[in-house]
Amino acid sequence: MANPIEFKLFAPYNEKAALLASFSDWEEIPMEKSDDGYFRTTVDLEDGVYKYKFRVQSNSWFFEPQQWVDVTDPYAPDIDGMSSEENAIIKIKDGEAIVDDYVWQHDDKPLPADHEMVIYEMHVADFSGGEDDPHARGQFKHVTEKLDYLSDLGINTLELMPIKEYPGDYSWGYNPRHYFAPESSYGTTKELKQLIDECHGRGIRVIMDGVYNHSESSAPLTQIDHDYWYHHSPKNPEENWGPEFNYEHYDENLDTYPARRFIGDGIIFWIKEYHIDGIRYDAAKYVDNYDFMNWMVEESKKAAGAKPFYSVAEYIPETPTITNMDGPMDGCWQDSFYHTVVAHITGETFDLEQLKSVIEPKRRGFMGLTNVVNYLTNHDHNRIMAELGDRNIFDEDAFRRKKLGLALVMTSVGIPMIWMGEEFGEYKYKTIDQAKIDWTLLKNDLNRSCFEYYKGLIALRKENKALQTGNIDFFHENPEAKVLAYTRWNDEGSRVVVVANFSDQFLGGYTVPNFPADGIWHEWTGNYDIESGNGQLMTDLGPYEAKVFVWQ
Repeated sequence: MANPIEFKLFAPYNEKAALLASFSDWEEIPMEKSDDGYFRTTVDLEDGVYKYKFRVQSNSWFFEPQQWVDVTDPYAPDIDGMSSEENAIIKIKDGEAIVDDYVWQHDDKPLPADHEMVIYEMHVADFSGGEDDPHARGQFKHVTEKLDYLSDLGINTLELMPIKEYPGDYSWGYNPRHYFAPESSYGTTKELKQLIDECHGRGIRVIMDGVYNHSESSAPLTQIDHDYWYHHSPKNPEENWGPEFNYEHYDENLDTYPARRFIGDGIIFWIKEYHIDGIRYDAAKYVDNYDFMNWMVEESKKAAGAKPFYSVAEYIPETPTITNMDGPMDGCWQDSFYHTVVAHITGETFDLEQLKSVIEPKRRGFMGLTNVVNYLTNHDHNRIMAELGDRNIFDEDAFRRKKLGLALVMTSVGIPMIWMGEEFGEYKYKTIDQAKIDWTLLKNDLNRSCFEYYKGLIALRKENKALQTGNIDFFHENPEAKVLAYTRWNDEGSRVVVVANFSDQFLGGYTVPNFPADGIWHEWTGNYDIESGNGQLMTDLGPYEAKVFVWQ
């Protein structure tokens, strides 16, 4: 039985538009324009899967005046991106247009609050497959297959690099062409939902990387009426990645901000349709509109309802105004943490004030625990093992320094994040070309012990409430020996003390004065008990080593 299905295209200042589709043998079906700026037509369709596109008289300045162009529906939730001819896909079931018929299983499972998150950043295409794997993998379903591994590691938040449809079948995703459709080379809409659902079933939140500064140059809106949604030319030609959304442009006739409306519709769609738990805003500095971001973050939280939802900005160099009382975001990536810690674990510098300012970001004006995300590396930087290798630091020495870095990530004020493969010492250089994780490394003793170290400190960060506060006190500083000690605590009696040696010297029988409490402490990384007395604790500190003492 056929049912009436409406097709619509928002193109308020275009003269004419038509629908072409598999069900019309790609013949034009005329569309009528209404006062609300939409072209519409209704077609009687039986249940099934169809392909379609729009033909529109373009207003974009790079075409001839009123030139007819074919465009994919900007709101299409599914794209046939694997064929040479790109089309939107519409699925009809029980007389309604649907994305798919996935049934969610784990919506009732509790998820970690923002302050409890330990984030794992991942590029879907490069996470699975690899050296010893005969299969290419690199899809949503292959991430789902490896969720046991991630659960074993202990992370509780997955941050996916952009997964919206981009041209071709390999990219980092920062060139999105379609804002409502997942990348077709990664699998189906259903497989993405299953991945998110299975994450939720394991208590893992899913944050999506969103690119809202710019789109890919041939995205549908650029072809329909470029300057209605985008700036005519880049604000800063030196740092331009594609047509830039114009969030200031206001259409008085229709009382709307076109770019805000489109991006806002997209974000709310992903929250409602895919049940995501947060968004990382790529290049937020270039979005450059706090008003829009404030509105967007509020709308996101409304759409998420009772579920926790985290909005985090990549804003480099980071600034407290993006997060604090008047700032739009919950948090931002603390890139200074990366630069400062790498400089210290490689032995390039020792500057106590610099170290303290990233371990306790309040010193630079960030107010709360969730205002910064700390990391040793991410997709934009070289892997920490590559950074160390470039300085001729290899093998045990490299792993030791890397562990010191991780101890700081997991015990500093802020939300910790690790970049896929970092947990066992992946060392490939940053590249925009395909670079699968080398899972065979896990067979080596040093790599395996690195994984266990990460696992142990992730567990501490999740279990110990002292690390989920903003409380920190740097109680011992020794610039000559390059030792720094600090304590974290909560009001219920949890305490953690970190004593870090940033020198290449073994410090035997090192006495840490002003120790926070006398009694039995458990050294977490080596798994033994030690007693402090008379306000001090004596311990051996290896070169580039952090000891983590937990109050028993």
